[in-house]
Amino acid sequence: MESVALTKDEHTEELLIVPFRSGQVYSHFEFTTLWDLDFAGSEGPRYKLQHFRLFPRALGQVMAEYRVQEMHLTLTQGMWQQDKWSYPLTSAAPGAELWVWFQREVDDVDQAWFGLTNALSGLFCASLNFIDSTSTVTPDLSFRPQGLAQGLFKTKPSHLRYATLPRENVCTENLTPWKKLLPCSTRTGLAALFHAGQLYNTQYSSLGVHLRPVCQNDSCTDASLELRQVLSTVADPPAVLNGKQDWSMKRYFSRSLSGPCPMAGTSRVYVDVTGNQTSSFTLKPEPTELKVTSYQDYSRKLAVYDLWTFPFHKEHGLNVDMKWKREVAYNQLTPPLLYVHRFVTGYGQEHGGIMSLLYNRHPYLEQQVIYMELVPWFTRMYLHTLKVETTEGNLIQPLMTRYKPGRDRQAPYLLEMVLTLPPDSTTRVSFSFERAFLKWTEYPPDANHGFYISSAVLTTILRQADNFTVPPHMGSGLESGLFHSSSTEFPLCLHTETLLISLPTPDFSMPYNVICLTCTVIAIAFGSLHNLTTRRFQYTDLTKAGSGGLRARLARLFGREKQTTSEEQGEESETSDENTQEKLLNTNSVSEEEIDNKDR
Repeated sequence: MESVALTKDEHTEELLIVPFRSGQVYSHFEFTTLWDLDFAGSEGPRYKLQHFRLFPRALGQVMAEYRVQEMHLTLTQGMWQQDKWSYPLTSAAPGAELWVWFQREVDDVDQAWFGLTNALSGLFCASLNFIDSTSTVTPDLSFRPQGLAQGLFKTKPSHLRYATLPRENVCTENLTPWKKLLPCSTRTGLAALFHAGQLYNTQYSSLGVHLRPVCQNDSCTDASLELRQVLSTVADPPAVLNGKQDWSMKRYFSRSLSGPCPMAGTSRVYVDVTGNQTSSFTLKPEPTELKVTSYQDYSRKLAVYDLWTFPFHKEHGLNVDMKWKREVAYNQLTPPLLYVHRFVTGYGQEHGGIMSLLYNRHPYLEQQVIYMELVPWFTRMYLHTLKVETTEGNLIQPLMTRYKPGRDRQAPYLLEMVLTLPPDSTTRVSFSFERAFLKWTEYPPDANHGFYISSAVLTTILRQADNFTVPPHMGSGLESGLFHSSSTEFPLCLHTETLLISLPTPDFSMPYNVICLTCTVIAIAFGSLHNLTTRRFQYTDLTKAGSGGLRARLARLFGREKQTTSEEQGEESETSDENTQEKLLNTNSVSEEEIDNKDR
C-alpha cells in the first residue's frame, strides 16, 4: 500500500472475564490500534506506512511489502467446546490458521502469498513457512471480508488465500514476538498479566492478529487501518485448584494490575456478572460502574473497571476477586442454538470417512449455513459418497455446492455447501475417502502418531443473540460491540475438531536393523575373505626357521626355561664339587703334617 499523510493513531486495551457455569473462567484480552490514513489511487488503496508511533513497524512493513488488504492469523492450542462454553468472541481452528485478502492490483497472488507466509513465519516464530500449495485453497463462499470491501477497497474473489497447519504446536515462542508488537509490551497495562506458565497451563489458549480497513466515521467517508491483537484463554475450574469456587486475577495470572498502559486511550476490565441474579457472589474491589447490554430479548450485565479512574492500591494494585457465598455450585451450560461436531468413521488402513453433526436447536426456525471442508490430498475424497441427511433419514439437498478436486502432491480437496438446517434437528454430513500411499520421504517425524485433517468451518448469520458476545464486524473494540450495537443479525463462524487419521506407514526401524545386520555379516565375511585373497602363502621348514608359529614359540619358550633351570643346577653341582675337593685337599695336608711329626 503506497504513499500517504499521517493523521492520527490511537490504542485501546480491554479484558473481558466470563465465569462459565461449568466452572471454567474465560478471559479475552483485546488490544486495538487504529491508524487514520489518507488513501489515494484510482486502482486501489495505496498507502505507504511511515512514521510509526503506535502501530508496530515490523508488521506494517510486511503488510505494505506484500500489499495485504485484510489478514487474519490465529495460533491456537486446545479445542473450544461449543456445547459447553457457548460461542467465543473470536473463533479459531486448533493449530495455525491464516487467511488473507490481497489488494486487487496484485498480479501474482501466489507469489505474494508465499512471500507473506515466510515473512510471518519469522515474525511470529511459527511454522507458517511450511504452507504450500498442498495446504492452500481459495474458498468461494466462506471467509468474506470483515472490513471495507466496497469502492476503493473492492477486491477480486481470486485474491483470497486460506491455509491451516493443524499440527502446529503453540508455545511461549509465539507469545514473545506477539506481545512485543504492543505499544507498552508487558511492562504495564493489561499485558502485564501475561505469564507464559499460567497462560499455557489452561484448557484452551489462542493468539490472534487481525488486520483490516474500517470506517473512520459513521458516514464512512474516510478509512482507518485497524489492528486487533487478541488473546483468549479458558482456565480450569477454581475447585480443581483449591477446592473452592472463588477465583481472582492473581490466582489465574500470578500477578495483579499496577495501572493502565500510558499509550492507551481506553483501558478497561469487564467482568460478566449476569449469573449473579440472586447475589450468590461478590466482587472485590467494587467496580467503577455496572452496565447492562441488551440484544433483542437477551441481556448481559457487566461490571466495568476503568483503569484510568480506578484508585490503585500502592502495594497490591488491582486484583479482581470473585468470592462465592457457597462452595462449589457448578451447573451445565445450556447448549447454544447452533453448534457442530465432527469425527472419523470407517476402519482399516485403506478406506475411511468423515461425518459432521450440525445441531439446530431452535424450536421453529430454520437456519441457513455455509459448510466448508478442507481435505488434504493424501485422503482422496469420493464426491459420489457425499450424503446430507437428518437423523430421521430425511435427505437435504444443498442450495449450492462448490467442489474443487485435489491433486496428488499439488492441491487439497475443497468442498463448500449452502445448507438449510430444519428446526430442532441434527443434520449429518458424511463422505468417504481413500488413504493414499506416501513416499518414504513424505512422512513427518513420528509418522506413527498419525496425520491431521484441519477443522471444518461453519459460517452463518444468527437471528437471535442468545449466548452471543461477538462484536459486530464493522465496530472496533469490545466496547462498541458490547454496548453500542443495535444490530439484528449476528455473523458467526464456528470451527470443528481437527481429525487424526493413520496412513499405511512403513517400518522405519527396518532399514536400521538391516544396515546393522548387513554391516556385521560383511565385516566378518570380508575379514576372512580379504585375508585369504590378499595374503601370500609360502612353505617354511619349522625346524630350520628362526621363528615358527605360536606352538613353536611356546615350545622354545618353555625349552629355554628348562635349559636355564638345568644350567643353574649344573653350576650348583660344580660349586659343591669344588668345595668337596678343597675339603679333601685340606684333609690330606693335615694328615701329611701328622706323619712328618711322627717320623721326627
